[in-house]
Amino acid sequence: MATEFIQRVLDETRGQERSVSWFRKKIREFGAPTSTELVREGKRSNTPFHGRLNMFFYSPKYKDKLPYYDRFPLVLPLERYSGGFMGINMHYLPIPLRTRLLDKLYEFSSNDKFDSTTRLTATYNRVRNIPMVKPTLHKYLYNFVESPFRRIDADEFIVATLLPVQKFSKASSRKVWRDSRGMI
Repeated sequence: MATEFIQRVLDETRGQERSVSWFRKKIREFGAPTSTELVREGKRSNTPFHGRLNMFFYSPKYKDKLPYYDRFPLVLPLERYSGGFMGINMHYLPIPLRTRLLDKLYEFSSNDKFDSTTRLTATYNRVRNIPMVKPTLHKYLYNFVESPFRRIDADEFIVATLLPVQKFSKASSRKVWRDSRGMI
């Protein structure tokens, strides 16, 4: 089930394939929703949805020691750990690189329907050699998640990836993306 905002954008496609620039224009036209609205709408759970993108609020345990962090990650979980998980946070890349990484991740699709039945079967071992993945890998501890996990289904991936809803603390998006480019 798509969020109200994401569904409005998807409805505008009228079943036609559209370019990334078309989606970006529609998002600007509609005005990006708030992160709270995005989490409140759609399918939610207290545990992450593996095989799908997830949005949630987060406050890291060691935030005082981190140079910066994303308070509203958009994450594809890769590995489960005791007390948490590791995943790819798309927000650590500028939007053009996010879409390139998303294209690479589509190689791990469980089917070609790109709907609520589609899962990305990516694991750390399967993606670790993709250069764009390196700056996006982060561990998340369940005790520091501050909201339910909002599931993003495959038909919503492109819109969610293009939304400018990252919430970096202690650094600007520009600084984070410059550092990420330097790691690739």
